[in-house]
Amino acid sequence: QVQLVESGGGSVQIGGSLRLSCTASGRTFSSLTMGWFRQAPGKEREFVSAISWSGGSTYYADSAEGRFTISRDNAKNTVYLQMNSLKPEDTAVYYCAGTVQVGNPRRIAYNYWGQGTQVTVSS
Repeated sequence: QVQLVESGGGSVQIGGSLRLSCTASGRTFSSLTMGWFRQAPGKEREFVSAISWSGGSTYYADSAEGRFTISRDNAKNTVYLQMNSLKPEDTAVYYCAGTVQVGNPRRIAYNYWGQGTQVTVSS
């Protein structure tokens, strides 16, 4: 079993930055593909970004490309999401997730989920 705990959310002004962290315990973190998802009020949860177990491959939603950067530190069992140039439409609860599945990280099922951290972007 894997436990995921997110941190780093908060309130920020338009154009600001935040770095989300997700720390894992339990099963070997370095074997997992890790992803970030978000869910805004009244909307379905959507894929934001993912990173392969080695960190060698990264994936982004169109809305995140060029503004967000995913990274991981397997020695610290932690995955990060650096978010820059934030917009009001980035407001959502952000979830960290991990999977042992292979395939397109945008479409595969994720086995493990964190509890979420709120990100609010306002003027």
